[in-house]
Amino acid sequence: MEIKLKKKIKNLQEEVLFKFSDFKEDIEDYRLKSGDYEANKKVIAISSRCIRCNLCVDECPVDAITSSKSTKIPKVKDNCVECEICTQTCPISCIYFMEATSIINEENDEVEYFLKEKKVPHRLLRMENIDVNLETCSSCGTCSKFCPTKAISLKDKSIIEAAEKKSFPDLEDRKYPYVKKSLCIGCGSCVNLCSEHAIHLERTLGPIIETKLLDINQDICVGCSLCEENCPVEAIRLKNGNVVLDNKLCIKCNVCSTKCPVNALSLKNKDY
Repeated sequence: MEIKLKKKIKNLQEEVLFKFSDFKEDIEDYRLKSGDYEANKKVIAISSRCIRCNLCVDECPVDAITSSKSTKIPKVKDNCVECEICTQTCPISCIYFMEATSIINEENDEVEYFLKEKKVPHRLLRMENIDVNLETCSSCGTCSKFCPTKAISLKDKSIIEAAEKKSFPDLEDRKYPYVKKSLCIGCGSCVNLCSEHAIHLERTLGPIIETKLLDINQDICVGCSLCEENCPVEAIRLKNGNVVLDNKLCIKCNVCSTKCPVNALSLKNKDY
């Protein structure tokens, strides 16, 4: 997915300056002279298609995603370190990792925005077993509403008894959730949203796929310890003047490489 947008510099400046109502009369005096400029940034966006499974929240190593509810999707917080684990983990691929470029071209009086989705592989996710405790279920239907594969549907008690070859004599005559296990992908949306904790899920979540490599140049390292001090998962340290990396802890984020004052650390994409 690629998105390209253009906007006139004059229009953009007026929108910004208009917010400062005290300066409306002198708006000409406050126009900005920017010159040609280009900026690159990475953006993580969560689509409204989110199924509220909270897998991204649970797997984020730096607690950078707010918890979701049936009425709202999760949000990425400012402390995100761009490790891409959430994108790998999302079971329906609704978390996009975008490479954004902004270009100011004064000659054409335009600002151009380019957004390009970075392709990220997905971890293995598989349902092993799922059960619904019909005795504690309130039949609210939220689980079936957000199930991405329509594996959960509300059925009469008699239909569920026939399908599961069980008897539920104490249940009221109302509709209850029935899980068609062949369709369930183990995302856990139903578990996360169930207010009665009536659903039990066992699943397999595969390891994180390594898509980046951290290159360390020991020769130009100055031993400033900024990498060690800023690593969010304590995966890097200095020992006898050398940088030592614990690959089992390292999440391949952007922190140490951006903090290094001499570019002794660089994060490179790996051909996965």
